[in-house]
Amino acid sequence: MCRRTGLTVRTLHHWDHVGLLRPSARTSTGHRLYDERDVDRLYRIVALRELGLPLETIGALLDRDGTGAPALAELLGEHLAHVERQLAALGGLRDRLAALVPAVRAAGGAPSVDLLALIQEVTTVDDTIRNYFTEEQLAALAQRRERLGEDAVRGVQEEWPRLIAQVQAELDAGTDPAEPRVRALAQRWMELLEAFHGGDPGLRDSLYRMQAENSTEIAQQFGGPSPELIDYVKRSATAG
Repeated sequence: MCRRTGLTVRTLHHWDHVGLLRPSARTSTGHRLYDERDVDRLYRIVALRELGLPLETIGALLDRDGTGAPALAELLGEHLAHVERQLAALGGLRDRLAALVPAVRAAGGAPSVDLLALIQEVTTVDDTIRNYFTEEQLAALAQRRERLGEDAVRGVQEEWPRLIAQVQAELDAGTDPAEPRVRALAQRWMELLEAFHGGDPGLRDSLYRMQAENSTEIAQQFGGPSPELIDYVKRSATAG
């Protein structure tokens, strides 16, 4: 299933764990087996996620009886429109990068190998982000960034690594998450997250979903928090 769809094992296991996509059967060794109905449901999940719905909403929608689940033809049409918007956005990014490459080469500013690596990183990150956030959400984020100003945004970006290191040190030391100093760190953590999503539940769910499904890659490339660290913060934030 992973080879045919491009989804990761982690994603399929997570969706099984939360009850979103349970395989119809298992082998004697415990491997998941998916039938045609499972594949149909999987497509609906992927399409609705592409359209920006959180997993909880998708599960509730697909589990309804009768006409609750979206008709396949309608869903395909909405998915097509969303993909076309993505292609337009990616085409714009490609044009900008295509113009940048010869300009930098002509100026002798950067080795071509380094520049190509940069291009690959930019397009990969851009594509990943658009798998989780709708065009409307990205526009809202851009507007919030403009309102906050670059100095405030830069301050938050610089604070994150320090905060992650502080919380990691408490976790490594075995500090109880209910300890006041850990709760203070957890509160600041939540404040920084809210600065990103602005209290919008859709943005919050998209952010959490992207982190949950790409935690290893985010940690390796950007120094993001591990799932264990996030769980520690959540336990501290809810400690009474």
